[in-house]
Amino acid sequence: FMLESSTFWIFGGSVHYFRVPRQYWRDRLLKLKACGLNTLTTYVPWNLHEPERGKFDFSGNLDLEAFIWMAAELGLWVILRPGPYICSEIDLGGLPSWLLQDPNMKLRTTYKGFTEAVDLYFDHLIARVVPLQYKLGGPIIAVQVENEYGSYNKDPAYMPYVKSLRKCVLSMSACLVDNVAPQGLRGQTLPSLYYTVSDLNLAENLLPCFSVLKGIQPKMVMEYWTGWFDSWGGPHNILDSSEVLKTVSAIIDAGSSINLYMFHGGTNFGFINGAMHFNEYKSDVTSYDYDAVLTEAGDYTAKYFKLREFFGSFSGASLPPPPDLLPKTAYEPLMPAFYLSLWDALKYMGEPVKSENPLNMENLPINDGNGQSFGYTLYETTIASSGVLSGLVRDRGQVFVNTVSIGYLDYNNKKIDIPLVQGYTVLRILVENRGRVNYGENINDQRKGLIGDLYLDGSPLKKFRIYSLDMKKSFFQRFTINKWNTLPEVPTFPAFFLGGLSVGPSPSDTFLKLEGWEKGVVFVNGLNLGRYWNIGPQETLYLP
Repeated sequence: FMLESSTFWIFGGSVHYFRVPRQYWRDRLLKLKACGLNTLTTYVPWNLHEPERGKFDFSGNLDLEAFIWMAAELGLWVILRPGPYICSEIDLGGLPSWLLQDPNMKLRTTYKGFTEAVDLYFDHLIARVVPLQYKLGGPIIAVQVENEYGSYNKDPAYMPYVKSLRKCVLSMSACLVDNVAPQGLRGQTLPSLYYTVSDLNLAENLLPCFSVLKGIQPKMVMEYWTGWFDSWGGPHNILDSSEVLKTVSAIIDAGSSINLYMFHGGTNFGFINGAMHFNEYKSDVTSYDYDAVLTEAGDYTAKYFKLREFFGSFSGASLPPPPDLLPKTAYEPLMPAFYLSLWDALKYMGEPVKSENPLNMENLPINDGNGQSFGYTLYETTIASSGVLSGLVRDRGQVFVNTVSIGYLDYNNKKIDIPLVQGYTVLRILVENRGRVNYGENINDQRKGLIGDLYLDGSPLKKFRIYSLDMKKSFFQRFTINKWNTLPEVPTFPAFFLGGLSVGPSPSDTFLKLEGWEKGVVFVNGLNLGRYWNIGPQETLYLP
């Protein structure tokens, strides 16, 4: 590339501000620069910035402008990847769940219900981005147009539409990332765009990809995958540092710029993790460590030092020294002191939604008409007989007869026997949204909770009471200290547990391991650290 009148190689690394505590942004960016990289790339998650239609949040850990100006202050260029769809192993690929309230919604197309929502969001976002572009003295040298649309390609009018959203920032170069397969690149024919590629096996696929781009533009690999993400119940993915160095060398030798995805992965705090669903549904773990160049906690790896030596050979000057590691501490074990069963907690949750038929999470009449995005939903109805219970549950529903757990409904277990109980019985299903699919053909089919009717021996059940357990801060404010009970010898599950840990005047990073616990979510000082599950592969939660 050329930057002004000088030849310019992009040596980039991906760090997502929304996956890193704001207090650690500077630490991670200094480490990126000390590795010999000159460009930061980041996605912008629409679902976090507009959690309710027309209500925007760019504060705290979502302060995009502060993150970009910090990169500029440290001497880094920025490539912004604002979507609207970003994939990124985040819930629904970064699209807000309230879009799915429309039963006819067609995501990532020029369907009017989608483009009207995108227009409103981009009007707000672009106004923030304009002052950050290179031509106005900011660090942003390029903006991505959508994300990997060549592999989706549902609407030929869509990419021209998305490109038009950037008309006020196109004084800078625009770029587009797509899958490595040459046909993915050939599927895109928009003029005045740079086409970039992404793949893990780039050493084998470089030449076919670059042959498509030959004579058109400078070459760039927008995503060289330095590792991979993990799914619950699957293996922990690792990629050898020597293999990474070999492929990065091959990319540079081919005359291509590069972006390392990820340089530092961070954490899927809260419920933001995505999922994959090809042959089977697999949700992503809380950690987004990614086996990246920096660990989830920001520590150095063998990849870091090999890449620092490699990129340092191009710098023409000595690199800044790598910053010292942040301290870690092992704290004493603790046992929760207080407890509140879910059944006792219900009386503090206000009136449930009452509906003749089950409603999916997104269509619950709550949150100013925006429905429920994340967390759990409890469905209750009354039955008078035993039988076989069946229905579509997304993603995992624990079934109770009164307060006794009798099993689960999910993608594999679609029926369950309800035992005979004398008289009228309360049937309850506690449904967890384990993460909406972020990539693939079926992102339009990602509504959560009970989907359609619930049947007992083939007859649809009626008259539901529905509780939204979204686990936002306002949710826990209902549980004042006088409402908690002392932890009993044998707790009733599911339940909330409360404990305290003294960390002194100077707390340090640590990792939390729930020894003997099965499945749930951990909150520390009101912040959602994410999910744990004893099926692995993740065994600890990062606690900054």
